[in-house]
Amino acid sequence: MKTSLLPAIALAALLPLGAIAQTQVPGEHFIDNWDLDGDGQVTLAEATEKRSDLFFMFDTDENGSLDDAEYQLFDETRQADMDTNAGGHKKGAMRGVNQGMTKAYNDTNGDGLVSEEEFLSHTPDWFTMVDRNADNLITTDDFGRGNNG
Repeated sequence: MKTSLLPAIALAALLPLGAIAQTQVPGEHFIDNWDLDGDGQVTLAEATEKRSDLFFMFDTDENGSLDDAEYQLFDETRQADMDTNAGGHKKGAMRGVNQGMTKAYNDTNGDGLVSEEEFLSHTPDWFTMVDRNADNLITTDDFGRGNNG
């Protein structure tokens, strides 16, 4: 399998932010990474584009699907990013963010591979899970204690 340095480079670019994470508003790290136009909110279109970028970043053999090894790298990279930059939060919207990225969530046909189509087809449902206040935007308002929508 052809290896790619992109996941390692992506993670390395995020690691220096770890010191800042301790004082961040809940969800700020997510918004910083997913808000592609810098307006402080993530739209469904931005989420779709970002998920597509992530898919291609981890499809290291460029065959249009993520296999076990590629998904393991994806999981490890996401966990390291969460531990370093978001304090490993697993509550509220972050639970939805994490759940919507798992192989179990995205492998619709259960064949052990996640195709680009499968991964992207789950974006609207995943977006709804994260958008806890149901305003069709993901902002820091969707994160943090006590936000139940």
